[in-house]
Amino acid sequence: MAGELVLLSSWPSFFGMRARIALEEKGISYQYREENLFEKGPFLLQMNPIHKKIPVLVHNGKPICESLIIVQYIDETWKDESPLLPSDPYQRAQARFWADYIDKKIFNCVKGIWSKKGEEQETAKKEFIEVLKVLEGELGDKLYFGGHSFGFLDLSLVPFYSWFYTMEKCGNFSIEAECPKLIAWAKKCMERESVAKSLPDSDRVYNYALELKKKFGLE
Repeated sequence: MAGELVLLSSWPSFFGMRARIALEEKGISYQYREENLFEKGPFLLQMNPIHKKIPVLVHNGKPICESLIIVQYIDETWKDESPLLPSDPYQRAQARFWADYIDKKIFNCVKGIWSKKGEEQETAKKEFIEVLKVLEGELGDKLYFGGHSFGFLDLSLVPFYSWFYTMEKCGNFSIEAECPKLIAWAKKCMERESVAKSLPDSDRVYNYALELKKKFGLE
């Protein structure tokens, strides 16, 4: 079933981390290819000519693009191993809804916090905390978003945890003080080998963000 499996990604990408976690959860062997986001290679451009972005999962020469689509493809293709999406149609729809909410809300907030200053940064920081509080409410007192099992929604959100330290340093605030239950959830997720192997060290991410700020004259 696996055949030739190649993941094109970049180590600091939350979206690429999703695909890596999904593959690790399923215990699937694959080849990882690191992509330079500023000098995109010919294979990436060939596999994703529309958006020219990572991640791309190439399965037997056929590309699958966009992180949430990749995760669902992995879950459907290797459905007998560690299912990620709920079996109930309504619960599955809800998981997709919240994953879509994460993508529409969090990415711009994260970018605004590390790349902006003053009022723009404060606005991004305020919205970021509001979004996290909404997600914390959805989590409630559950171990994982789906209950007792790590799943699609956990996988969709936890990669951003690797950037939390950067957010705190750049924005001068404490996420744990604002959303303690969400941080406890993230630490629980980090106990999973699939997550720990796929998320980069927080200091490395912070140094990368500082390099980007210099590169684009954002200091």
